[in-house]
Amino acid sequence: MVKKKKGNSFKLLSLFLFLGLCVGDGGIGIGIGDDGIWIGGGGGGGGGNPNSGPGSAPKQQTNAAYTALQSWKSAITEDPSGVLKTWVGEDVCSYNGVFCSGSSVTAIDLNKANLRGTIVKELSLLSDLNILHLNSNRFYGQIPDSFKTLDSLQELDLSNNRFSGSFPQVTVFIPNLVYLDLRFNSFTGSIPENLFNKQLDAILLNNNQFTGEIPRNLGYSSASVINLANNKLSGEIPTSFGITGSKLKEVLFLNNQLTGCIPESVGLFSDIEVFDVSFNSLMGHVPDTISCLSEIEVLNLAHNKFSGDLPNLVCSLRNLINLTVAYNFFSGFSSDCSRVSVGFDFTGNCIPGKGYQRPEPDCSAIPGSSLSCLRIPAQPLTCAALSVGLKVTP
Repeated sequence: MVKKKKGNSFKLLSLFLFLGLCVGDGGIGIGIGDDGIWIGGGGGGGGGNPNSGPGSAPKQQTNAAYTALQSWKSAITEDPSGVLKTWVGEDVCSYNGVFCSGSSVTAIDLNKANLRGTIVKELSLLSDLNILHLNSNRFYGQIPDSFKTLDSLQELDLSNNRFSGSFPQVTVFIPNLVYLDLRFNSFTGSIPENLFNKQLDAILLNNNQFTGEIPRNLGYSSASVINLANNKLSGEIPTSFGITGSKLKEVLFLNNQLTGCIPESVGLFSDIEVFDVSFNSLMGHVPDTISCLSEIEVLNLAHNKFSGDLPNLVCSLRNLINLTVAYNFFSGFSSDCSRVSVGFDFTGNCIPGKGYQRPEPDCSAIPGSSLSCLRIPAQPLTCAALSVGLKVTP
């Protein structure tokens, strides 16, 4: 009896498979269970919710990603290299520059694609997006406020584009962002103070048109790299600079309009490797505390208005490779400075007996000679004591 039932089922199944081939793309659903054979519609026309069942979550994610990327594609007006030719169909993980984990879009890398267009708010539908790299394109306009809902976004690189307007404040509210690169755009206005309260590892704002003063809480940033070069920032370097003893490794303030002194607290950056404040209008002495920067490799103080003697201990720093103090008003330096392995440039100063210095009339009136900079009367300088004396509550 059992054998006969199986034989009949097999004959029926063969018949229905044949019928299924004749139905077309819609197809029919066929299965064998304990109660015999079942037949159902394969798609459309009330066959049930196609998103129901175990695959519903991935399907919904794919639909959202498709909506987001197609909306963005429609806002891109020029694609001379044909990068977006593959952006067709619902398989978004096959698109050029789109990277997935499972069915979720986790990264978009369109660096150097030469695309022209705007950034659309629908990109916030990519809830699992971790990396967005758009370096070297021609995107313009604003960054949508909807970006603050991108909870997974950690790296945002919008450098080398044509963005403009004020600082994109929405970036401060992206909750888990650790890398922010806005270099080489046309942003204007001031840099917001709350940027330096955010737990960022890299803050790259150079080559824009930012104005105003550097926020006072700069020294409390957790970043290892801060680049504010080639803007129009004015005022003094904040006295908070270095107070927290953060793990800052590179700081670049070159080519701005900064004035005043270098804060003594700079010596608290024990891990700093690059410090460049060239092409500003900084004055006064170079603080002895720079000699506490035991890891520094590049120190560039050129094209300012520093005066006095270059501290002896500065040239004794064991890792110092390049020291540039050209075009200031220094009157002397230690013989230790000659040991700097790659370069020690002291041209254009007021050092007696040295070549390529300023003419004597220029050295008779030292700019900023009346400027009073805080000095720590510690001889010899003890870097450990410095950290105790300078750390204050913000």
